[in-house]
Amino acid sequence: MRNDGAGRDPGSRVRRGALRVAGVLAAGALAGGVLAGCGSKNQVPSIGYAVDAVPVSYNGGSTSGASGGAAAVFSRVLTGFYYTGPDGQPVADTDFGTAKEVPGESQTIQYRLNPDGKYSDGVATSCDDLVLEWAARSGRFTKPGPGGPVPMFDAASTAGYSDIERVECQPGSKDATVVFRPNQRFLPWQTLFNAGDLMPAHVAAEAAGVSNVVAAVQAGDTNALDRLAQFWNTGWNLKPGELDTELLPSSGPYRIESYSDSDGLVLVKNENWWGNQARTPRVVVWPKNTDLKQKLADKEVGVVDVGGGSVPDLNLDGFSVENVPGRGAEQLTLSSAGLFGSAEARRAFALCVPRQALFDKFGHPGFQNESGLGAGPLNSRTVQADSLYYPAVTGPADKYRTGDPAAAQRALAAAGVQNPTVRIGYRKPDDRRAQTVAAIAEACRAAGVTVVDAGTPDFTPSRLGEGAVDAVLGSTAAAPGPAGSLPGIEATAALRTGDGLNFGRFGNGRYDAIADQLAAEDNSTTVLNLDTEAENLLWSEMPSIPLFGTPRTIAFGDGMENGIANPTKAGAGWNMDRWVLSR
Repeated sequence: MRNDGAGRDPGSRVRRGALRVAGVLAAGALAGGVLAGCGSKNQVPSIGYAVDAVPVSYNGGSTSGASGGAAAVFSRVLTGFYYTGPDGQPVADTDFGTAKEVPGESQTIQYRLNPDGKYSDGVATSCDDLVLEWAARSGRFTKPGPGGPVPMFDAASTAGYSDIERVECQPGSKDATVVFRPNQRFLPWQTLFNAGDLMPAHVAAEAAGVSNVVAAVQAGDTNALDRLAQFWNTGWNLKPGELDTELLPSSGPYRIESYSDSDGLVLVKNENWWGNQARTPRVVVWPKNTDLKQKLADKEVGVVDVGGGSVPDLNLDGFSVENVPGRGAEQLTLSSAGLFGSAEARRAFALCVPRQALFDKFGHPGFQNESGLGAGPLNSRTVQADSLYYPAVTGPADKYRTGDPAAAQRALAAAGVQNPTVRIGYRKPDDRRAQTVAAIAEACRAAGVTVVDAGTPDFTPSRLGEGAVDAVLGSTAAAPGPAGSLPGIEATAALRTGDGLNFGRFGNGRYDAIADQLAAEDNSTTVLNLDTEAENLLWSEMPSIPLFGTPRTIAFGDGMENGIANPTKAGAGWNMDRWVLSR
């Protein structure tokens, strides 16, 4: 979701977040000097980090990587020019390099990589990495498909990258100039080439048998690009017990050492990292599907970041616990085919979903906010509840607040849908989502709708497009775990025609045009008008049903230094290299 009020200019919110981050880093540096004098307490050499992400790909820019929560796991493994701070804002990572907007006929950004920067395998970071990322995310390179050209690269989102005309780069150089298309602006450019997304081009080049990535992209070499795309799409997939770490070099304070179901995803200090060394030598990531209660009982977890209410009877004694609303939007993403092939059918189903009752029961576990995030049912898919525009543009949601089974039944009949069965999928185990599906089933039964819980432990949102389910219950872009950011790129991508995160395969040319205008617009009156039009369009087309801000439970073990909640796609691990746990 986008928060216009908090930052159409990069804004005070970003500056405030940057100061907050700087304070954490300074505190970490000071703490390092007194660690030896902590009395009887000793620093723990390994910290367990339990997070309900599903790390199926190292490549956070791919559809599978983004939807699986790569940003929550790898932001300090694969660094970039910016990372997502605790308020959801982009924060500059000057260890990696610098980026600045410079004058030009078209919008132009100058990137300079740190001269000392090199991957854990010894290969220098270079502008080749930016060229590969742009090629993959631009949507420019296509191949023949059954219904016409389809993208070679399975990119999560093309936002911003599709507006770039070219990336000027001498192969191997530390400098790149990104030039946007004439008369095209992309205000949230700080979301480009970021942590978790910027992949090692030299690995893809070697695997694909391409000697020069920059030359291949600049020449539009279809054969070379197709081979690069095949690797970019799946070559960085992660499967426990089957890891080739040579394909996974790090550009951050940590690198991947191993991954198995029994021992988790093990991150260790990257000795080739040129910035401040990680404070704790080892972090073990325990992803979703881990028996979290057992890991807690075995004292194997020092940080917890999971959906609020997702694990029943969770005992967090010995932890400092925060229950907070996230930047992600808990929602039902609907298919645009089959049962929900018409907007009339999607609107009819929405009429029986009791959004207010669902918020009251599941939307604010452990917190009670009077305004802003988490204060009520979520009435927008793309404008965040603490935005200045939110109250003015969300009127169309009122019709769908309480649930009206009789009206739903009439609307279904008018749409030619009789006694439908709606299969709702999600990643199990998740107690809150299981109860949410049960509550929807109970409310919609009176409308003649049978709701089936189609959640499974291996569920992925791609099953929606495959026709295996009719709806996905998840956060922004159907994510099972950490989600959302202040600029809201993923929320927009989930609705854009052809984007990878658009799992329901919704397509509306007018919405796409509005999204493009909003990305370039800083006039508040125009933004208000565009947001208003977008809300009316989306509540009419009903590609998804927003329920509430996804609640998060974030906990740090007693004795933890520099643990700061980050209820966004970056998760609590956003600054894991600063963690110190003493016991």
